[in-house]
Amino acid sequence: MTSPLLTATAGLRGRAWWHTGATLAVLLCAVYLGRRHWPVLETGAGRLATADQGWLLVAATAAVATWACSALAQQGAVAEPLPGGRLVAAQFAASAANHVLPAGLGAGAVNLRFLMCCGLSAGRSASVLAVKAAAGVLARAALIAVLAATCPGVLRIPHVPGTAVAAVLAAAVLVTVVLRGPLRSRCGPVVASVLTDIRAVHSRPHRAAALWGGSLAFASAHSLVLVAVTQAVGLPLSPARVALLYLAASSAAALLPTPGGLGSLDAALAFVLTTGGAPATTATSAVLGYRLLTVWLPLVPGLLVLTALIRRRAV
Repeated sequence: MTSPLLTATAGLRGRAWWHTGATLAVLLCAVYLGRRHWPVLETGAGRLATADQGWLLVAATAAVATWACSALAQQGAVAEPLPGGRLVAAQFAASAANHVLPAGLGAGAVNLRFLMCCGLSAGRSASVLAVKAAAGVLARAALIAVLAATCPGVLRIPHVPGTAVAAVLAAAVLVTVVLRGPLRSRCGPVVASVLTDIRAVHSRPHRAAALWGGSLAFASAHSLVLVAVTQAVGLPLSPARVALLYLAASSAAALLPTPGGLGSLDAALAFVLTTGGAPATTATSAVLGYRLLTVWLPLVPGLLVLTALIRRRAV
């Protein structure tokens, strides 16, 4: 008889192979595109070297602020108080780990271990991370809606036939009816735990403010990094338009399981900026600057902080 542990292990290995294969495919495409468009990349890097240093300082400050915003949202997602210094350090380390492992697995693993080391059970820790992730998605959707209203015509929703929508809804209802029993038995406790944490957080106004404020500030800070870099290189697009394009591109790139969106986010950002009216060279400079400040410069220090947290058994 097959052991449940062996079955779970096999499932994890299967997902790991799938994530690895998808990551390699995206990275190979990125390398191919990079070689094909190397003159544009080289010119873009040179333009970044002569960019406005004041705006680059603003971008760097916004990049640093993303870790504090993430820590604020994480504290807001749990009713119990968390150690502030270690919380910020864990978010810094999690961002570095997120650029090593695919599909946010690195950040999730670091934060899960951090919460468990703070005294929460594994189930509670996973529930807290689910609350934070849901708030992040809703906050990003709210920002996109507001910016889309201020920049009409930038985002074009493709026309979907009514028959296709009806077919998808019918399939969803059918799957729900067929799997209602297994889903209720397996997902019921998880959903109940998440709902309990949501009620506990929102029964404390300061926690709810931290959760939603931190989630909004996190997405806004990342947008500000790109906005400041585009101002530094003289990209001819308004800040609101750049922020909207960034939020849309990063949301689309999140569907691909590459480490930190490496390759997928770069291509998506370059595409939306050029189709939005920016020259290819300037758009490339903006993407390179954003990646430099959010990935490459903090990567090694973040991994060192992660090592220190592991040695101190804080994660």
